[in-house]
Amino acid sequence: MSKSKETSASPSLKRSWFQELKAEFAKIIWPSKKSLAKQSVVVLIIAIILGFIIAGVDWLLQIGLTYIIG
Repeated sequence: MSKSKETSASPSLKRSWFQELKAEFAKIIWPSKKSLAKQSVVVLIIAIILGFIIAGVDWLLQIGLTYIIG
């Protein structure tokens, strides 16, 4: 009995899920190309700066440990 109920409800469930998904996608506010480009540049700059900071701290720790151990 439960299988027949599941299969009969399944097509309408899938249809309503896709309709709701389409409605949710219609609510999305996509950024403009200019805004997206600015945000991408900022992310790249911050990633590069953080990379240099991490490399610097790693270098200082390496020097410190070499001094302590050696």
